Amino acid sequence: MTRTISQESFSKELFSVLEETFETHHSIYLDKGTSLFETSSQIGADEASIPVGDRCATIAAQVEHVVFYLEVLERSIAGQDVGKQDWDEIWGRVSGVTTAEWDALRARLKATYDRLSTMLNSIENWEHNDAIGDSMAIVVHTAYHLGEIRQALCTVGRSA
Repeated sequence: MTRTISQESFSKELFSVLEETFETHHSIYLDKGTSLFETSSQIGADEASIPVGDRCATIAAQVEHVVFYLEVLERSIAGQDVGKQDWDEIWGRVSGVTTAEWDALRARLKATYDRLSTMLNSIENWEHNDAIGDSMAIVVHTAYHLGEIRQALCTVGRSA
């Protein structure tokens, strides 16, 4: 017997988790004020530029990595060939940032998320589309890096 879930139910739950991960608390899994946008808005460029350890990335590099990942999945959901990605290279793109660079990076994050949300909201039939896996990967991957960023705040001298 095949079990199914309505597209409406799937979409409602997916967007609730996406919104909590990026935007605001919905009592699903995060504490109030700890979404990615809320967290990053409380971090200055100086804090975002501190390496978490000798072999670890800065918070700015974490955010750059999330943006890169979102952009790759955005192209994938749009049906474009994303080819082989150099996931190691992305970590070297950003380390320290100025205030203007940090603001621009956070703006890119928001713009990419907004485009993806619009794209995902426009999907009428999830059944024959890689968007299910891609959208779930967006949530899981971003939640992981949000945790990394919040832990990094402890390391750079501020309580998460």
